[in-house]
Amino acid sequence: MLTAIGLVLATYVALHMVVQTRRVLVWMVIALFFAVALYPAVDALERRVTRCRRAVATLLVFLITIVVVGALIAVFVTPLAQEGSRLADRLPTLIDDARAGRGPIGDLLERTHVLHYVQQHRGQVRSFATGLGTPALAFVRSAATTVAGAVTIFVLAYLMVLEGPKVIDGTLALTDENRAARIRRVGAACARTVNGYLTGNLLISAICGVLTYVTLLIAGVPFAGLLALFVAVADLIPLVGATLGAVVASLAAFIHSVPAGIAAVIFFIVYQQVENHLLQPVILSRTVKLNPLTVLVAILLAVEIAGILGALLAIPIAGMIKVILSDVWAHRDGRTLRLPMRGDESSDVTDRAARAAD
Repeated sequence: MLTAIGLVLATYVALHMVVQTRRVLVWMVIALFFAVALYPAVDALERRVTRCRRAVATLLVFLITIVVVGALIAVFVTPLAQEGSRLADRLPTLIDDARAGRGPIGDLLERTHVLHYVQQHRGQVRSFATGLGTPALAFVRSAATTVAGAVTIFVLAYLMVLEGPKVIDGTLALTDENRAARIRRVGAACARTVNGYLTGNLLISAICGVLTYVTLLIAGVPFAGLLALFVAVADLIPLVGATLGAVVASLAAFIHSVPAGIAAVIFFIVYQQVENHLLQPVILSRTVKLNPLTVLVAILLAVEIAGILGALLAIPIAGMIKVILSDVWAHRDGRTLRLPMRGDESSDVTDRAARAAD
């Protein structure tokens, strides 16, 4: 009886601690995924460059990552700043046209009776605008928290990569050699799953953003760079991201002109079919071998548990669970599952066990 009461109290305390520290735990999970993505690069640099200590290799890899990310941001920010300046210059004219019912925006507002609604509810609109101060303060706090979180994630990822070998070796030293080798194989396969998903998803989103930008630019839609960037970022979200980006970009195209909107809708329908049936299978099938039903169930459960973050992490976590189940299934049959590296001839064993785990 006392044991049961103790277990219940311990469970309650553990759950309470998880709830109270959920923000830090989320930062740690994100940092872990970044660390897993950069870990192979640090190992390769440490092996191939003579007299390169791990601290130096880790610092170099993270500095290169910062430079690459900064360059990508600069590539996007430059056209975005130019289009933002254009929007600021055109904003007074757009507002005047909207009030007078002229232009595409004014015509849209006139057809949807928005102007008539605003004129009838001027007092409520003014009160709403006056009350925007409090959300603005909340936004500032949220931005400060986001910056602090980004710095914390960077430091955590750096320390995980730097101290990872010591932690892993110290932990595995507590077990026998066979079990340690098995854990290393499973861990390496899980890391390859995460790396494959991250690189593949980023590549697919980049392709989506570039093609969207070209399509909107040809159609003459204003602020094509802004819209393409939003579509690329939204495409990172499984299931709903591509649809969300397509809806926003298509609405912007329809506001510009009906032909441009029709062209955008046709492009997104065709592209999503190509992405779903060509890009994703080709890019992700060799790393995250999950059938569509498993992906759907994993994403739905993860979204319910952790929201957008869960949707982003659902597929790699499901892939890691599959690797672990494949290993457990093989050992139940009395076999030692060899989770192969590139070029290993034992890939057929892994594939058979993986299919059995499905």
